[in-house]
Amino acid sequence: MIPIIKTILISSIVGALVGSSATMYFQKDQTPTKNDLIREFYETENAVHVSPHSLRKKMSKGEIDYVLVDLRSQQEYEKERIVTAVNVPAYKDPDTSAYDEKERIVGQFKELIKNNPGKDIIVYCYSTPCMTGRKIGKMLVEQGVYVQHLGIGWNEWRYFWNLWNHDGEAVSKVEDYVVSGKEPGTPKVKELPSPCNEGEFGC
Repeated sequence: MIPIIKTILISSIVGALVGSSATMYFQKDQTPTKNDLIREFYETENAVHVSPHSLRKKMSKGEIDYVLVDLRSQQEYEKERIVTAVNVPAYKDPDTSAYDEKERIVGQFKELIKNNPGKDIIVYCYSTPCMTGRKIGKMLVEQGVYVQHLGIGWNEWRYFWNLWNHDGEAVSKVEDYVVSGKEPGTPKVKELPSPCNEGEFGC
């Protein structure tokens, strides 16, 4: 009887050691390498961010195959915004966030998607480092709603036009790409020089 118990005990210990060793081996094997992380970063960046050059180029051609969403307060939106943008306020006023209005915000985005099938939904907020777009994006993802982000914010678009435009594009005027009032507005159609190629390697 004792040899049987001894055999079972030894078998259990050996099995546990083999199992834990195999688990450690496979976990180690699945740890992402530096190159894996770099690849994931660029795949994420390209999936999420939209180039302001490509957006402005579409506007210049009259191609509105997107829905641009201004997340600033209604007050700021009506004062001045990027042409074609609609407003889904993430702020009640310039100083008060509306993150607690989750149901309204998610509902408005779902409505935009429903009314614009096949179009990319692109959001922007105050500036490039502003966290509003990221917080709203996270809120939406949790509800199965996916949006992209304009690579710059309102401040860069309106006040630093020549900072992000290529030299050849700087001949364009920011005033042609901003509007005021309650309606999204229509961009002026005109062909501009652009260093951006079409397709996968465009801006």
